[in-house]
Amino acid sequence: MNVASSPNVVTQDTRPGYAVRALIASVLGYAMDGFDLLILGFMLPVIAADLQLTSTQAGSLVTWTLIGAVAGGLIFGVLSDYFGRVRMLTWTILIFAIFTGLCALAQGYGDLLAYRTIAGVGLGGEFGIGMTLVAEAWPAAQRARVSSYVGLGWQLGVLAAALLTPLLLPLIGWRGMFALGLLPAVVSFFVRRRVEEPALFTQRIARGMRKAPVKLLVADGRTRRASAGVAILCSVQNFGYYGLMIWLPTYLSNTFGYSLTRSGLWTAVTVLGMAVGIWLFGNAADRFGRKPAFLFYQAGAVVMVFVYAHLSTPAALLIGGALMGVFVNGMIGGYGALISELYPTDARATAQNVLFNIGRAVGGFGPVAVGALAARFSFGAALVALASIYVLDIFATLFLIPERRGSALE
Repeated sequence: MNVASSPNVVTQDTRPGYAVRALIASVLGYAMDGFDLLILGFMLPVIAADLQLTSTQAGSLVTWTLIGAVAGGLIFGVLSDYFGRVRMLTWTILIFAIFTGLCALAQGYGDLLAYRTIAGVGLGGEFGIGMTLVAEAWPAAQRARVSSYVGLGWQLGVLAAALLTPLLLPLIGWRGMFALGLLPAVVSFFVRRRVEEPALFTQRIARGMRKAPVKLLVADGRTRRASAGVAILCSVQNFGYYGLMIWLPTYLSNTFGYSLTRSGLWTAVTVLGMAVGIWLFGNAADRFGRKPAFLFYQAGAVVMVFVYAHLSTPAALLIGGALMGVFVNGMIGGYGALISELYPTDARATAQNVLFNIGRAVGGFGPVAVGALAARFSFGAALVALASIYVLDIFATLFLIPERRGSALE
């Protein structure tokens, strides 16, 4: 079977209010991911001082959260295709909530590391399952747009963390901040009570179809090419995002002498640009097609990262950072629709989580690569090198990714 273009399709979900409930559940899940990772970054110095952690131990809390997220993405993507999107989304949120809450009780490095890793497992499954859920709930004409809203959930979580953590951390401490992580358990209750499984999934179960989802990612030549292409796109996306966002404040501080507050403000404007880019991408992909939108953004990323490396005045860095953010992270708004249209219901959540988390694993080397190039040459040179990786994206989109805009999901 050619899973990228099979003619066997089923009806979209048309239950009153279902699509909106599915979207809310998915956006909330991904927003909590962004919120959690950013508050951890804010709290690391306080946690390290209180528990007497070394800088290596403190940094490993973030590393192992991401390792757990990759593992969780792979595990829960497959389980979602076997046992249901809503059921697994509920479990990922619940695991994330419970083990984030347990971090408030940590007495040392060992137990805190274990709690963070398991919380990461829950965190990692939410993106792909949420993308699958909304893709199966909404009509084809709006699929990319609503998928971009899930991507915006991360930015909302980051924004909430940036606004709330400086206010709450002095009042309730790092343990109180982790205790707030129990709140997503309420969301899991909402998801389980108010959101049903998509009609596409329940119809497949009724037909008794239970195919091995991972095998369907490499079912034939065209699908293998599509899987390779999506893996490249996700890898470049994450590599560029983490490579930029981890080092951008340092770049502004070391190269231009910006204070911590000013570096943070200029970085925040870049993040806002990313949010605008995600929203625009979803609309463009629905109107003009997936491939044209990706190609336009990839070309924009090549140009803007290169241009940003040569800017020097405060106004130029502010405006250039916002425009760079539009193109570098805006593409996250397109993966949900793109991947959903390339794979059947038997493998859709697996494809979302496996392929995106391959990218997340590769992306983890972004900060290392940028840091090494900056140390040997300069931050400007590192940014120029980073711009070149989006050329690989362009070739992958041109030669490996088929256009499936408007197609019914099978």
